[in-house]
Amino acid sequence: MKLELYRETLKICQRHVDRLDWSMQQMQKHLPFEANTLSELSDVDLAILDQFSTRFSKLQDVMGEKLFPAILELTKEQGNLVAFIDKLHRLEKIGAINSTSDWLLLREMRNAFSHEYPDDLALQAAIINKAFKLAAELISTFNRVTTFAKQYL
Repeated sequence: MKLELYRETLKICQRHVDRLDWSMQQMQKHLPFEANTLSELSDVDLAILDQFSTRFSKLQDVMGEKLFPAILELTKEQGNLVAFIDKLHRLEKIGAINSTSDWLLLREMRNAFSHEYPDDLALQAAIINKAFKLAAELISTFNRVTTFAKQYL
């Protein structure tokens, strides 16, 4: 990956981080979410929650699909790592991410957003509450990875 493409990936991730952070700030007043909280949200608040879940998912995707491979390339750690789990283990080993298991948990959260539970507001609330906690970790992971990569630029 060329340096220009790496920088473009960073810009995309940063845009997702900024919008994810904004949506979290806007919804802070509703935490923790409960079934009745969700049923009473305005259309604007529901749109902000959609923004939250979309940006969480997109950030997690771009980091996994583009940023992590770019980091491995920058550090010359790419090697013959075909499986994503091997890439995660290598990123953990070199100190770019805290832990492979933490990243997999973020991935599970992203997958939870793809499932709809329209009749189970309590389950929706539980997913959103967990996601709010993990969103801070996702942003922290992005910051850690970008700080780590600076030594190779």
